[in-house]
Amino acid sequence: MEEKKAGWKRFGVLLCAEDSDYMMKMYGGYFGKFVGMLEEENESWDVYKVSGGEFPEDDELSLYDGFVITGSCSDAYGNDTWIHDLMALLKKLESMQKKILGICFGHQVLGRALGGKVSPSPTGWDIGVRSITLSSSLPLSSLDLLPRLSIIQCHRDEIRELPAKAEVIAWSEKTGVEMFKYGEHIMGIQGHPEYSNDILLHLIDRLVQRNFIMEEFGVEAKERIAMWEPDKEAWKRLCISFLKGRL
Repeated sequence: MEEKKAGWKRFGVLLCAEDSDYMMKMYGGYFGKFVGMLEEENESWDVYKVSGGEFPEDDELSLYDGFVITGSCSDAYGNDTWIHDLMALLKKLESMQKKILGICFGHQVLGRALGGKVSPSPTGWDIGVRSITLSSSLPLSSLDLLPRLSIIQCHRDEIRELPAKAEVIAWSEKTGVEMFKYGEHIMGIQGHPEYSNDILLHLIDRLVQRNFIMEEFGVEAKERIAMWEPDKEAWKRLCISFLKGRL
């Protein structure tokens, strides 16, 4: 691996999902989607396909300013080898005070790695666009954020018990831990700030094909999506501000 350029920041995406043909064609995969949302000038971005067993070496971790953990079709409470290896990595990064942003599965596995508990939601799937309430502990005015923001959701599991010392910073009518913060260097978001409606529509079709959800449920979810737009620019500001140390 090349040394970090002077004055540049370096970030890593811990990819926990398999890219569909659609995601590769439209966005260059989930890695391309996250880089498109978060990258600024004088930065380099790397990807590690952790769900396939690809992880950064220990002596490379100090080269990074932060990491993003993506969503996944896997369960964050599962016992796959790669999930346990990921949790071990996250504990190392936490001890190094590295910035970590977890999204959906990434949010959940962060919670588990830090000592919390993840399980299926008692109210089932959350698929669509949902309004969530942000805590007043966030600097809403300085980031030009409203206290309620809409975000795309596509999950069945959730954090049911927070790690000690973690703080809930957003919630919704359905999910008690929509966002959490752990110290100043770790933040998890249950929803998908990186998604656009077309990605969610594509995912619904895949979930129906794989019998994860009933076709009728998928049709209803698509109808709801057409009625509501997520606050994508607001989420972009929030994620960039956190990851780059401006929050």
